[in-house]
Amino acid sequence: MKIIDKYITRELLIPFTVLIVILSGLFSSFSSARFLAEAVTESLGIFAMLELVGLKTLIALEVLVPIALYIAVIIGLGRMNRDQEINVLRSAGISEHRIIYAVLIIAIPVGIISGVLSMFARPWAYEESYILNAQAEAELNTDRFQAGRFYGSEKSGRVVYIDSKDESGKEMRNIFHFVSKEGGSEILFAKEGIQKRPARGERPQLHLFDGNLYKLKHASTKDTVSHFEKLVYFDDDSNELDYKRKSTATRTLMDSDRPPDIAELQWRLSRPISTILLALIAIPFSRTSPRRTEGERIYFYAALVFAIYYILSGLAQTWVEQGIIGSVPGVWWLYVLMAVVSLSLLFPNGWKQLFRSK
Repeated sequence: MKIIDKYITRELLIPFTVLIVILSGLFSSFSSARFLAEAVTESLGIFAMLELVGLKTLIALEVLVPIALYIAVIIGLGRMNRDQEINVLRSAGISEHRIIYAVLIIAIPVGIISGVLSMFARPWAYEESYILNAQAEAELNTDRFQAGRFYGSEKSGRVVYIDSKDESGKEMRNIFHFVSKEGGSEILFAKEGIQKRPARGERPQLHLFDGNLYKLKHASTKDTVSHFEKLVYFDDDSNELDYKRKSTATRTLMDSDRPPDIAELQWRLSRPISTILLALIAIPFSRTSPRRTEGERIYFYAALVFAIYYILSGLAQTWVEQGIIGSVPGVWWLYVLMAVVSLSLLFPNGWKQLFRSK
């Protein structure tokens, strides 16, 4: 890599790194505040909540990375334009193609990283966050129950008491559970219990040992008493997590012909393309003059263009999900449009130059 290319890429990498750190920090802070407001720590604990914040931030990176690169190109090249460095480079024989090449040196690796995050890290993070959310919503998540205290829920009419726990907090002794149901109530007592961490795709479950289950009917005397050696207790009627395409492996989505799965797959595959095209579209918006008013106007246009892209990307995915548009053209029409826009902005006579080169 030549000195000029190194200099330009450095001017882009510095603001890009700073922006990624700032945007990730802001997103993490916002997520933490929202979880604290929803009292998630009472359901999961502080460490699980921090894990959930980390997963949400990892998911958001596929959006934050292109935004950071888009702004970094505008800031980095914009500063060089305002300080007349671009004019000096051009007078030294450095063409516009050389500047575009330097931007692509950064944009292509960043686009690949964005694609890896979208295709592999994103579904894994979604799956882990779904499991943690299921634990937070489960009323029988005994990790949050302290020994020797009664816990009740007015919403479900549930009362839980655990006499003692071991040091790990997973093994329990003398468990009492009462729940009011339609037409009756249910009382459960077990000498031992273990809170099992759910396997992938499962909701939290409680394994109980050596106990009795009392089912009481309010309208009749047909009460039942059952003794069990082992009982697996779920907090709902279904053990399996609902199918969620965002946590589905990319390879699985490739074998599906359902419109929502196709939309999700195309969204993941398009992340590298959108990252690179946004970086190219940002180059013309960096051509600011030293005059402050003109620079502010250009930044406004840059923000407007990104907002339009963001809206159109959501629409493109929604249209494929709803079957309004088929898998072809799918969401790809948007990126063809972006390529045309970037070419038109980069080269005022771009089409003429393109045909001349042939």
